[in-house]
Amino acid sequence: MKHMSIPSGADLGALYRQVAGDYPKFFKMDVLSKLGFLLTEMLVADETDRFQPREDRAVLVFSREGCVANDRHYAASMADFPSPALFVYTLPNIVAGEIAIRNKYAGETSAYVLEKYDEEQLWALVREDFQDRCTQSALVAWIDCPSDTVWQADAWLVSREEILK
Repeated sequence: MKHMSIPSGADLGALYRQVAGDYPKFFKMDVLSKLGFLLTEMLVADETDRFQPREDRAVLVFSREGCVANDRHYAASMADFPSPALFVYTLPNIVAGEIAIRNKYAGETSAYVLEKYDEEQLWALVREDFQDRCTQSALVAWIDCPSDTVWQADAWLVSREEILK
C-alpha cells in the first residue's frame, strides 16, 4: 500500500509546479479538487502506463466537509453576482471525476461524505468496492478541507491483494 499526504497550509501552487505543471485546469479547481489532483499525481507518478485507459482501478474519495469551503466562496459571491467559476466545483464528487478523467480510469468512481474520519468505516467501504471482480486496485483518498488553508489530505493506492488479505 502506497500512501501520500499534503500538510495543512502547504503551498498548493508550488506543489503543482513541482509534481505536474501541465494541467491548466488546476488553477480553476477548488481546494478539495486541487488536493485530490495533487495526491494522485504523487501516488501514480512512477506508473509507466499511467495514461493508458484502464477499467480495473477505482477512485474512492472520502470527506467530512465535502466542498463546504468552496460553497462559502460561492455564497459570498452571490452578494454581487454569482460566480459560475466557483459554482463549477461545488459537488464533492467532482474531485473523483477529475482524477478519473485525468488518468483515464473507467472503474468505480465514488465520493462519500462521512460524519467523521472513521478508518474502520472507510476501509469497509473500500473492501466492498473490491467485491467487483474487475477492480484490481483503488486510489483511496480522505480529503477534508473546511477552509482554503486548513485540511486533512491523505491518499492511498491499494491493490486487491492488500485489501482482501
